[in-house]
Amino acid sequence: MRYVAYIGNLTRLAVELVNGDDPTDLRREFFRQHHIAEPDADELAGLLQPLREAVAAVADSGPVAPVNLLLERFPPVVHVSEHDGEGQPHLHFARDAEDPVAWLGRSCAAALAHAICGDPEVTVGRCQADGCARFYVDDSRNRSRRFCSNTCASRTTVANHRARRKAAADR
Repeated sequence: MRYVAYIGNLTRLAVELVNGDDPTDLRREFFRQHHIAEPDADELAGLLQPLREAVAAVADSGPVAPVNLLLERFPPVVHVSEHDGEGQPHLHFARDAEDPVAWLGRSCAAALAHAICGDPEVTVGRCQADGCARFYVDDSRNRSRRFCSNTCASRTTVANHRARRKAAADR
C-alpha cells in the first residue's frame, strides 16, 4: 500500500465515523488487518465529538487547535509496519490489537494532522447542499467535488433549476 493511500484511507475512516455511516468494507478491512474489534456506539461516544471538530477543521482549512487536541488525547505511536510481510513497509500510528477507540483516535488524529498540514493527496470537504452536515474526502482529479453524494448534488441541481424557472416566470 502506498503511504499516501494509507493516510487517505484513514482520513476516509475518520469521515465515515463522524458522518455516522454504517461500517463499510474499508472500515472492516482496517479492523481485520489490524486485529481491532468493531467498537459499539457507547465506546465511540467519547471520540466522536473531538473527531468531528478535527474533521471540520481540516475541511474548513483550520484552525489547527481541534487536530492538536485530538493528537494530545490520542498521541500516535509511530512505527513501521509491513503487515506481516504483506505489501510495502509504511508508517502506522497505533499498535495492532490495541483498544479500538484508542486505535481509531491515534490513527485518525495522525491522518488528519497530515491532511491539515496540506498533504496534496488528501482533501476533506464539507457538503455544500443546503441542510447537509456531512463531510467527504475529495479524490476527484481536479479536487473540485462539492457534495458528499450524488443525492445531495442532484437535489441541489434540481432546486437551482426550479429557482431559475420560478424567477423567469416571475419576470
